[in-house]
Amino acid sequence: MNSSPSVKVTGADRREIRPLFTAAEIAARNTELAAEIAAAGYRNLVVVPILTGGFVFAADLVRALHEIGVAAEIDFITLSSYGSGTVSSGSVEVIQDIRADIAGRDVLVVDDIIETGRTLAFVRDRLIKGGARRVVIAALCDKPGKRARAVEPDHVGFVCPDEFVVGYGMDIGQTFRQLPYIGVVENKD
Repeated sequence: MNSSPSVKVTGADRREIRPLFTAAEIAARNTELAAEIAAAGYRNLVVVPILTGGFVFAADLVRALHEIGVAAEIDFITLSSYGSGTVSSGSVEVIQDIRADIAGRDVLVVDDIIETGRTLAFVRDRLIKGGARRVVIAALCDKPGKRARAVEPDHVGFVCPDEFVVGYGMDIGQTFRQLPYIGVVENKD
């Protein structure tokens, strides 16, 4: 973990972000995750990033998979459970569904963070009902102490402290997704 001091990120709200995982640490972990996924032997793989938070992680992960010779079809699902707040609403809404035919195929769901597990349980169940042979989960960050649903990721980038994090695709009120690192929001209110 990065122990750098808090930095004030320039933006409309002037929030302070304390770096937690650096861009270099994330890149190295993506390479390791790609090797784990390749070793798992998934067949006829479809990668399904959950938008919007999972887009940066998914892009880097599928490129890392490509580098080691794993080809996959990529499709997207867009869900909402947070709106513009910092606490999940508890319900999951499908904004845009996948279009890929997943019948009999292995599906790798890619998400930015798993906390309550509601979103990933929802997606997993939906894909299984859609005929997927196997549904596995890759989460960049995992907050295991926050589970409301029994779902565990198969591939985890980092175990994350119980703090609100942004960057590398994750946001607060649709801001800070562009940060190349993951940081803790010091003043989220």
